Formats: sequence, C-alpha cells, structure tokens
Amino acid sequence: GTAKRIKRFVEKPNAATAQTYVAAGDYLWNSGLFMMRASVWLSALSHCRADIAAACQAAWNAGQTDGEFIRVGKEAFAQCPSDSIDYAVMERLVGAGAGAAAPRTNAVAASASALPLGVVIPLSAGWSDVGAWDALWQVLPKDAAGNVAQGDVLLEDSRNTLALSQGRLIACVGVQDLVVVETADAVLVAHKNKTQDVKKIVDRLKQAGRSEGQIHRKVFRPWGWYDSVDAGPRFQVKRIVVKPGAALSLQMHHHRAEHWIVVSGTAKVTRGDSSYLLGENESTYIPLGTVHRLENTGLVDLEMIEVQSGSYLGEDDIVRFEDVYGR
Repeated sequence: GTAKRIKRFVEKPNAATAQTYVAAGDYLWNSGLFMMRASVWLSALSHCRADIAAACQAAWNAGQTDGEFIRVGKEAFAQCPSDSIDYAVMERLVGAGAGAAAPRTNAVAASASALPLGVVIPLSAGWSDVGAWDALWQVLPKDAAGNVAQGDVLLEDSRNTLALSQGRLIACVGVQDLVVVETADAVLVAHKNKTQDVKKIVDRLKQAGRSEGQIHRKVFRPWGWYDSVDAGPRFQVKRIVVKPGAALSLQMHHHRAEHWIVVSGTAKVTRGDSSYLLGENESTYIPLGTVHRLENTGLVDLEMIEVQSGSYLGEDDIVRFEDVYGR
C-alpha cells in the first residue's frame, strides 16, 4: 500500500525478458497511468528530450484562442519528434534519487541527477484496456445466451454477440460471436476475433478519400454543431444548433443557395444589407452569392433545418468576411 521508488523502467521488453519478469514475481507491470504536476512534467521533459519540449513550446507560442478552445500552431506542432512518455522520460528516470540502478551512461546519469524522484504505487486489480469491441463485450453485463445489447436491438437465436445501436433498429437472427455497431456514420459487422482489424477498414476509407475516414456526420463548431441528416445530387440537409449568444461568420458561397427553417428559438439573420428576426416555424432564403450571417441572440439554443442546393456543397465553399472565432 506504500509508494515504491522506481529502480528501473523497461518499456516493452521482448517476450523472453517479460517471461523472466513474470516468473520472478517481484516486478510491477506498468498500467500506463501517470500523475504529476504540469511543472514537474515540463521540467523532466526538458531534461530528457529538450527537442520535444522546445517543439511543444514553439507550437504553444504560435497558438491562437478559438472561442473556448486554444489551438496550438499546426506547422510548429507537426515538427515535434514522435515519442512516448515511456521512452522519452520514464526509461531515463532510472533510479533518479533512488540509489542503485541499472548501468547507465555518464550522460544519462548526469541527467538523472536533475530529474524528480520517480515512484510507483502497487495495485492488485483486474485489468483491461477496453481498447477493442471484443474487450467491451467481455466487461459488459450479458443475457443468458452471452449477448450484450444496448439501444434498439432485437436478438433471436443469437449467442455471445455484442449489438450496440445509437439510433436505428438492429435485428440479429441465428448469429454468434459477432460485433454489430450502428451509428449515424456507419454500421460495423465483425467477428469478435477480428475486431482489431477495424483499423484496416479505416485505412481503406482514408485511401479512398471517403468522408467517413475524415469526419463524423455530427460536427462540432465553436458556435454549436450541425448534423448532416441527408444528401444527394445537388442538395444537402443539415440540422443546425447554435448556442445562445453565438454567431456564425459573416460569409458567402459561390456555388450554393440555402433555405433556413427555424424549429425552436429565435434567429437573427443578416442577408445582404438587411437584418431581421425569425421565430419558430418561420423560414428564409439565402440566394447564391449573397453575404449572410446567422446569430442566436436569445437565451436558449437555436435549432433549425438548413437545405443547401447547388453545383458544389463542400465545406470549403465558404468566403468569410468577419468571424468572432478568428477563423
């Protein structure tokens, strides 16, 4: 129950080494959970990987405030070397302040003398990363046939299956050992033994340039969010929610017109040189090429339906003239 000083930290030992650790019975396995003050971490990183610390500082210095978000400098952050906390710091924390340790180079030993004391708290507990759908099936409550069902799900003559629905009905008949996950973006059907291979599908989506590999159907913005509920040739329908006091940018589109219908709340609309309010069940039309803005000046969420029509409906067809979020 007491904290122990770290004598040595070995990240990802090979199979033979790991087996000797397990057989010895006096090694602790890293859970990957770390706790420290931000100042302690920054100091340790500066000692162990000054290049990473400098890259992060440069990205922070180049950052901008975007409403409730702070966005670090993209180009500066992309220059940051890639490494994990385990390799970058923990393996170099070897015996810092802890007396005897594994052999180290003089450079590492000198660095360790300036590092904070590393300690570990032993914990005896079951453990699962729940990093895959089959792991989720293992930890959730099951019915008598070993099934896990959440959401709108019907199971008939099915066993050891995980079925999760976020909206539409899932019906499984005569199946076993499957994972079925329904979301607004896509439907996944996989054998429980193959759930780690989902990343192969993700790679194929990205290679094909499909939107499912880049963005969710529901997209959050500083002013609220929108959900693309339907789309087809030359049209797209979005459900839009604008937070109280928030406003979209003053903008214009080259290739599309828009129809706005207020479902609830009150919208302040700027269209060209005019400005007016829309209440529930009222609508307006924004012609192609017209400068416009949508605002919520009320105290409750503004919910509306937007119907876009035109030759091109991509999100990059936005010319911004003013934006309170600095985009």
